[in-house]
Amino acid sequence: MTNNLLKHGLLGLSEYAEREMLHSELNAEVYELINIPSQLSQLVLLSDRQQTNRERELVIQLCEHFGVKILNNAFDQLSVELGDFRLRWERHTEYSTYIFYRDESFEEPFAKPAITYVPPEWLAQLPGEVVVATHIELEDRRRPGHSLRELAALFSSNAVIGSKVSAGSASVWSDNQIHPDGFTRFLVHDDNLRSRQVGRLVQRLLEIETYRMLTILPLALTREIIPKLEQYDDQLAELMTANTVLNAIDDEQRLLVKLTALASEIEKISAQSSHRFGASQTYHAIMQQRIIELREGRIEGLQMLYEFRKQRVTSAMGTFELVRSRLETLSLRVERATSMLRTRVDISMESQIRDLLKSMDNRAHLQLRLQETVEGLSVVVLSYYLLGITGYGLKAIKAAGLDIDIELMTGLAIPIVVTIVFFAIRKFRRMVSKSAFGEGKKG
Repeated sequence: MTNNLLKHGLLGLSEYAEREMLHSELNAEVYELINIPSQLSQLVLLSDRQQTNRERELVIQLCEHFGVKILNNAFDQLSVELGDFRLRWERHTEYSTYIFYRDESFEEPFAKPAITYVPPEWLAQLPGEVVVATHIELEDRRRPGHSLRELAALFSSNAVIGSKVSAGSASVWSDNQIHPDGFTRFLVHDDNLRSRQVGRLVQRLLEIETYRMLTILPLALTREIIPKLEQYDDQLAELMTANTVLNAIDDEQRLLVKLTALASEIEKISAQSSHRFGASQTYHAIMQQRIIELREGRIEGLQMLYEFRKQRVTSAMGTFELVRSRLETLSLRVERATSMLRTRVDISMESQIRDLLKSMDNRAHLQLRLQETVEGLSVVVLSYYLLGITGYGLKAIKAAGLDIDIELMTGLAIPIVVTIVFFAIRKFRRMVSKSAFGEGKKG
């Protein structure tokens, strides 16, 4: 019964669908088991995520070239033996790493690096742009140490830097230069490394080099942004100076358009750089952690490996932070200036609308007075015509033989006719007003 329950998982409890995948991810082997002596070469290529399938195809193609069949083509990392060398490929968010290992003894460091055993026509097809290229040569502890003269010769007479690492278990030298083949060089001498320490040490050295370069990727972008920020700062100062002497609303609206355009340019730069600056902060934090894990110790007479490099990266990070801060400050200043000017434009427009309404009110009042005057004249005119008609009627009655005084009768009719005309016009005006008000309510 117990065996049956275990076979179906967790005593019959429901299991999270991705538990095994997450567990495998947490326990994935990060470090390669490396024997000493050995050589390795690393390439780090920046490439879009859309290139991942192409990279997998090329890795599978290389494996098949050496008679190795890959059954699963949906991998994001792969470690495989290919004849004279071993390949480790990993896909990251914005870059891919290719590490070529060769566990063989060598006479002279860097004379024939591990990457020389890889078909050059295959290397030429790799998508992306190389941002890091590194050779690491690991010497056996039985091999005698090197004098500074010998080290200078190995590093093309460049200034050599070096450290004791892994609590003194190994010595590492470099020259901090890119050599004619496009690679930087590290020489590692085994003093007392355990088998597991070798892979960890190599991985840390490679990761420090990778993250060091990725951290300062925004450097070129920053050098483009700084002059633009100075230009935008001057433009904002000019616009704010112009804002203090504006009187016409048309000028204020034109200035508002310019401020909006300036805000748009600043937001565009911020959108282009914010992701890059954020990624640099992450890479910088990882790089610092790896340097701590390296546990460097000083070799007498040599500058430590990451003493100088750490200072340079920290300085670059300070510049990035300054630019990011200036972008935010400039954006806020433009936003405040735009808000103040928009408020000023709104107040000016409200003032104009108030004046317009006042003018319309005056016109309506004058129109009413004029209408009243016209109505008074209308009463007089209509009364005059009605009295004329009344007179003609009285004359017709007198002509019919009725003895009446036409002038007297006409005079007596004047107040009656005027009164009737006045109230008739007044009633007609009320009917018209009521009809117009009713249509306005329906509208």
